[in-house]
Amino acid sequence: MSGSVIHFSRPAVVSACGIGTDALWRYVSSADNSAITSMRTKFGDKEFCAATVSCPLAAPSSSRYPDTHLFRIVAASLEQLGETVSSAVTRYGADRVGVCAGGCDNGSELSIAAHRQYLGNGEFPPGYVLEMQGAGYVASYIKDFFGLGGPATAIATACSSSSTAIVRAAEMIRAGICDAVIAGGADIVSDLELLGFDSMECVSPVPSNPFSVNRSGISLGEAAVFFVLSKESLVPEGPEVTLAGYGESSDAFHITSPDTEGAGAAVAMCRALESAGFGPGQLDFIALHGTGTESGDAAEARAVSAVFGPDTPCASCKSVTGHTLGAAGALSAAVCYEALVRNALPVQAWDGKRDPELPPIGITGADTAGTAREKPVRCCMSNSFGFGGVNVSLIMCKDKL
Repeated sequence: MSGSVIHFSRPAVVSACGIGTDALWRYVSSADNSAITSMRTKFGDKEFCAATVSCPLAAPSSSRYPDTHLFRIVAASLEQLGETVSSAVTRYGADRVGVCAGGCDNGSELSIAAHRQYLGNGEFPPGYVLEMQGAGYVASYIKDFFGLGGPATAIATACSSSSTAIVRAAEMIRAGICDAVIAGGADIVSDLELLGFDSMECVSPVPSNPFSVNRSGISLGEAAVFFVLSKESLVPEGPEVTLAGYGESSDAFHITSPDTEGAGAAVAMCRALESAGFGPGQLDFIALHGTGTESGDAAEARAVSAVFGPDTPCASCKSVTGHTLGAAGALSAAVCYEALVRNALPVQAWDGKRDPELPPIGITGADTAGTAREKPVRCCMSNSFGFGGVNVSLIMCKDKL
């Protein structure tokens, strides 16, 4: 990849696994899927499995932004970035620090209730404005939270949104628009999303089991995950993690279904390797997108097999965290970050029953005792694939190769 090196800060994480990277790692390093539990929507009595954030969280500090579950998890994530953002502002100035935030749920907590009231009496609730259901609302909140003067942009590419946000943030830095960018994404298990996926008959009644012959669909999850990307390292000590390369493709195979042959996903992975100047054998781990759907797992397994063969260690942590939709790419990148700095591989929560219709890939967890495998980890790939055939692969590396 041409241009300057892009540095990652340590990720700020709020998920069903808890607050912070230590909590996340405890779950993904032990294949603990206990965060995926039973829940009901406000509409009807149907039960679902989902990974929701249940820890107590404070309300947003700004009166301009409503007190919703989404903003509470975003605020709890941003609080973890305070010192790093302060360092970026001190070094570059507030006008040189931007925001690039991905997500899928555009204010449904507010908009559904507001539109129900409007349909009932012809008036929206006091204080309700169209901005509240816009894709850019979270990005604006982040900018205001830290008092930044740089550009704030929103990314909505379905389940690849936060990975796309990381790519766009890197490009903003390389283009000289910013010197540092807060990048990542946030999403919740809203009734709108849960019932929408259920209407496609792809929500699993039990915790998801990606790539298994016994898989039965998605377990949705929620998270807020953000990094500070910068042109110079803002990490005071410890390993430096950089964005070595990335690849994107948009195959537009179908509005929701991926190409089950995985052609578009393979293109994104190959472009990431090319941009980093790597061969397939240089990767130590792949954080898979795998959600537990038949078509999605088939596409990724065939793509990974075609590009890397059967031996590169890989895992889908959605079997632990749930599929966090617009936050999924950033959460996957956070797992890669922790694998790099801890020199260990996460393990996948699954039954180890490989689907014989899929080519074999090196899923960690099938042949282990359910604990992280310690080994030198220098380079990781994170995959994210969204509706409409939007495919993103990130390559993250530690120190200088």
